[in-house]
Amino acid sequence: MSAQLLFIGRIRTPYRTLEACPRNIQVEGPACTLQLKPEYREELRGLRVGQKVLVLYWLGDRRDVVEPDLSPPRWKRMSQASESGLFAMRTPFRPNPIGAAVVPIDAIGEGSLTIRGLDCLDGTALLDIKPAIYRETGAWECEPGTDQISTD
Repeated sequence: MSAQLLFIGRIRTPYRTLEACPRNIQVEGPACTLQLKPEYREELRGLRVGQKVLVLYWLGDRRDVVEPDLSPPRWKRMSQASESGLFAMRTPFRPNPIGAAVVPIDAIGEGSLTIRGLDCLDGTALLDIKPAIYRETGAWECEPGTDQISTD
């Protein structure tokens, strides 16, 4: 089985290198812009400032993520060297390098959303935007600056 993904736009962030990019979402981080392709621009209708959205983005533009002949793949080497398994980490080095973030909308422009604190490089491919669904109590979030999940 195979699948094809359609990128709906690009994400503009201040990060040009992996070293500059944070390892996790920063709630009070810098402004980031989700720029949609022209054919998707009108699909922002119904969203509102302050609303939380789930942003899905493709982290597989780098050679060491998409190169299938690495043995073992980088994600496997990282998992073996850590106390945490791959699915307990936010690393971009994964079998399917999809990034995900739940963030509030700061502003809505013509074909764009401004949000804060994404953990991806400038120009990252945007996969989807969806209204966020989350629990009102006991919100699930990553602890700031770590890959650890808190269920408090």
